Amino acid sequence: MLAAFGNWLVQAPLWVVGLAIFGGMLAASVIGWALRWRHDRGMVAEVVAEDKESSQQGFMVSAVMGLLALLVGFTFSLAIERFDTRRSNVLNEANAIGTTYLRAQLLQEPHRARISKFLSDYTDTRFELATTRPGPAQKPLLETSDRLVVDMWSATVAAFPTIRPYDFSSSFLETMNNLIDMDAARKAARQSHVPAEVFLVLFLYQFITAGVISYVLVGRGSRQTALFLFLLFGISLLLIIDIDRPTSGGITESQEPMRQLQAFIRAQPPGSFDRFGSPAPSRQEPGTAP
Repeated sequence: MLAAFGNWLVQAPLWVVGLAIFGGMLAASVIGWALRWRHDRGMVAEVVAEDKESSQQGFMVSAVMGLLALLVGFTFSLAIERFDTRRSNVLNEANAIGTTYLRAQLLQEPHRARISKFLSDYTDTRFELATTRPGPAQKPLLETSDRLVVDMWSATVAAFPTIRPYDFSSSFLETMNNLIDMDAARKAARQSHVPAEVFLVLFLYQFITAGVISYVLVGRGSRQTALFLFLLFGISLLLIIDIDRPTSGGITESQEPMRQLQAFIRAQPPGSFDRFGSPAPSRQEPGTAP
């Protein structure tokens, strides 16, 4: 049940989640108003008792609001921490791919062209994967990404005998390993969300808070104040859910480092790095002086 609830938070449209939040708070507030009306109708009490009850209700509202603020702040910090991790992983992966691409230009042919092509395709796949909503469309992209990882390492194994005698071989293997490690890191970060148990408790507590406030606040003006508070609570919770979504929310990590890497690879194909190499000796034409 918790797994299904967590998947719903990630995959459902944000407006559907918003309707569920505001609908739950509205239902809880109606129950609170009904209980208050029933209480006031059947109550026959002295003024002193009413004052004491009002003081106790004010204390209860303050305690409930304080605990709700604590829960919202705790959940917000969890979502922001995961968002920052995903954002830093984008830059780290772009740097790893870019460094591997540059060092691949030191390889002999055909290894240079083969690995460069794999890196270019891998960059395009990773960028598309990071901008695709969760669902069936991500599966073929994940399969392509995994296949390219295997292809890049296989191409590295084939190229290694040609660079084994050089010190450069260890640094090239290190950058390729970093690239593969970043693949696993981004997968883990994309699947890391605020635990569904935390959101479930926050939902339930927010609904209970709405009922308590509706029970305590009476009068037309008080109800308008309560509705305004419910709106603020709902927006805060929607913001946290939006931040916790890697690709389906309105607040997602910028893919600009990967976009710039795409442009660099397309503008600098492998042959462009040979322009400062030693030119081949020209052949002397027959009948000309040496």
